[in-house]
Amino acid sequence: MNRFISNNLIPGLIFLLCLVQIVAAGQLEYSTANRNVNSSSLQDEPGDDTGPIGSSPPGPKIDCNFACARRCVMASRQNLCIRACGSCCLKCQCVPTGTFGNKEMCPCYASIMTHGLKPKCP
Repeated sequence: MNRFISNNLIPGLIFLLCLVQIVAAGQLEYSTANRNVNSSSLQDEPGDDTGPIGSSPPGPKIDCNFACARRCVMASRQNLCIRACGSCCLKCQCVPTGTFGNKEMCPCYASIMTHGLKPKCP
């Protein structure tokens, strides 16, 4: 009888352990995100453009949604273009002007490749 009970409990215990791991990972991610937000808000005081000692001043923030919408306005597959452009913009904080080409304006944007070694950014 004890063997029957222990064999039925094993799948439930495995499920419970997996659930605990998922919840713990989510809380860790949430606390890390909050820590980043809190530390960046300390540097945003007026007149304090220096940031932490030894770091370079932050570059201008770009509105990726607007820049990618402008870049992809002529694309035949706008949703795909905007999604790819958005991930490139977040990484590089730069989007070339115009609807095509001009990638020399943003070397980071031009250098990102897909797994198939094709340019990722439109």
